Amino acid sequence: MTVFVLVAGAFTGPHVWRDTAARLTAEGAEVHTVALTGLGRPPGDPAEAVDLETHVADVLAVIDSVTAESGREIVLVGHDYGIHPVLGAADRRAGSIGRIVHLDAGMPRDGVPAVAAVPDQRLREELSERAAGSAERVATGELPPPARDEWSRWGSTAGLSEAALDELTALAVPQPLGTLLQPLRLTGAVASVPATGVLCTGNGPGVETLQIMVDMGDPALRALADARVTFFELPTGHWPMRSCPAALADVLIEAASGGGRRLTAGDTARTPAHLRPFLLDVPERPRERTGNTDLYLPDGPGPHPAVVFVHGGPVPAGARPTPRDWPTLTGYARHVAGLGAVGVTLDHRLHALTDYGTAAADLADAVERVRADPRVDAGRVALWFFSGGGPLTADWLAAPPPWLRCVAANYPILSPLPSWGMSDTRFHPVRELAHAGGLPVVLVRAGRESAEIAATVEEFLAEAGRCGANVEVIDVPDGRHGFETLDPTDEARAAVHRAVGSVLARLTA
Repeated sequence: MTVFVLVAGAFTGPHVWRDTAARLTAEGAEVHTVALTGLGRPPGDPAEAVDLETHVADVLAVIDSVTAESGREIVLVGHDYGIHPVLGAADRRAGSIGRIVHLDAGMPRDGVPAVAAVPDQRLREELSERAAGSAERVATGELPPPARDEWSRWGSTAGLSEAALDELTALAVPQPLGTLLQPLRLTGAVASVPATGVLCTGNGPGVETLQIMVDMGDPALRALADARVTFFELPTGHWPMRSCPAALADVLIEAASGGGRRLTAGDTARTPAHLRPFLLDVPERPRERTGNTDLYLPDGPGPHPAVVFVHGGPVPAGARPTPRDWPTLTGYARHVAGLGAVGVTLDHRLHALTDYGTAAADLADAVERVRADPRVDAGRVALWFFSGGGPLTADWLAAPPPWLRCVAANYPILSPLPSWGMSDTRFHPVRELAHAGGLPVVLVRAGRESAEIAATVEEFLAEAGRCGANVEVIDVPDGRHGFETLDPTDEARAAVHRAVGSVLARLTA
């Protein structure tokens, strides 16, 4: 019999596990839901300070009770904030834990408080400022639970019924501030415990995206490729125990037996997806490298129109090769150069979600340098964005300069994802589209896109219909995110030819 210990996230308690726990029990498992002090149960003393260590002690009490009674290993499940006390407790009882399940939760590190994982950036900053204030106020303070329409600040509500959202709101309680602001303390013992990540793809990246991030060399993600780490995906938002409890229970049972997908790292026999060959066989072109910008030059003296290709991200600062040398970017740049336009690739500093302002400045600077080149027709420039570079389109849609003849975007993110906590950012293309006027937009849509990114594209297209924006959609029905190196099919090649043709036609019109 498998023993599950379930720890809920912020503002919630044991009640959220009701249906999942029932399914696990029906399958023969033993289930314990932890009532965290101040969330699922009141503190012994109303004046008692409740912090992360309090919640670690709550989880330890359940672990010790289970092991004293049966001696069996435990599958310890932490959702959202719950992963912090889970890891703190598992670090002290590593020998009693058979597996830790990160349920749509991050990878907390020693010395980092839970506030660092709060999705909403503005709220995170406000809470961090409070941490620098009175220790007494932090120790006894509380964060009010979200109102019904505010849950999306903490994660996607995709999949939740109206009744489930009503119940989530009605039963929510304040989160003790100390639980978010006290740093997590780990000795390193927990690293020996096998782990499983359950990724809710309505709220964040899926397994393929994680593999790409590992392939890029992000050191913070290297541990995810350990053979003891597995992954599952659930096509839902941030609260799967309420949106799909039966599916979650099935995943937990499979995780307990060591099932799931695994990532790889350092596999010399496997070329990372983003470094595989471009799907078109395009000849080499003369290239000039200046600073962070490369120009692929067409024949003749010019001046020629130019297409600036803008990579996505975030990309780790130490990734090699850097994006301007990735086959997709160089392939497009060489291709348009062969057709008479200057192809431009550049590296910008989108290394974290907080870097969009820096990346936007890098792009604006590169564009002005390109336009100043005598071989470039400064009045005929197109900007072509990819993936996580999509939010950078917002500035150009908000106030298109007269020389910008076209914006193109392949499998883009066109509004901040729920897990980013950036709802009030300026990098929100959907909100700016109404200001684009007649600026042509060529949107290349991947049919096998992740649910969270596809939702932003549909939101963008709905806004385009409302405001009458000039948007051309080119579909790749069987294409994945990054299809240029993942799916070298006739369908994908035709889409690339059509997209390039559409962009160049607008440059020469």
